[in-house]
Amino acid sequence: MRFAALFLCLAAPAVAQDGPAQFSLPAGCDAYLTVQTESCEVSHYFTCATDPADNQHRVSLDEQGMTYLGMIDRETQWIESYHAISGHSEALEADPAERASLSELIETGVDDFDFRTLSDEIGATRFVGQDTLTGRQITIDGVTLDETTYDIAAYDEAGNVVWEAEGNEFISRNWRIFLSGSGTVTTADGSYDRTNRPVEFIYPGEPGFLSSHPKHGCGVSIS
Repeated sequence: MRFAALFLCLAAPAVAQDGPAQFSLPAGCDAYLTVQTESCEVSHYFTCATDPADNQHRVSLDEQGMTYLGMIDRETQWIESYHAISGHSEALEADPAERASLSELIETGVDDFDFRTLSDEIGATRFVGQDTLTGRQITIDGVTLDETTYDIAAYDEAGNVVWEAEGNEFISRNWRIFLSGSGTVTTADGSYDRTNRPVEFIYPGEPGFLSSHPKHGCGVSIS
């Protein structure tokens, strides 16, 4: 399945006949986790039979619908991404200068990265930065996560800084994913803080699994 075709399939949620809207995955794809976060976002993690081994997807939604679809590999490299708000997609270059590696982060406590993504809409973007384990673990909704610090800068094709960010995130060793925390983003227009920590982890068969509605921190309360 081509990535572009996948995000077109995910453009609209299915509506259950006698219940709330549920996010519908394409045939051959299976979700294993739904995460509700504190800043009015819900994300679903899933794999597809046609993916390379150990690759997985994340799709995120706000109150208006899908905002992001991405595919990572076992090392959490950004293989392909689609940003619904800006309308651009991007893919990891074939031979990065320094690949992101979750394994190195877990084994040594530090992972440096330097890679580019290629986009027909916006051109190439270079990402340079570092993830570091703080040594602190935190348990959220029964799930134990490792806290990280990060700093990252994005550069355009001319070498100009597009944005910079620093803060804290979390990793799940079991699921081999990063989860949002809090941080500060700086652009040419100034700096702003953002936070989007996980609140709930929901599994297949539980109420709210594959829900299309974010629950926490939204302008309108959604039951």
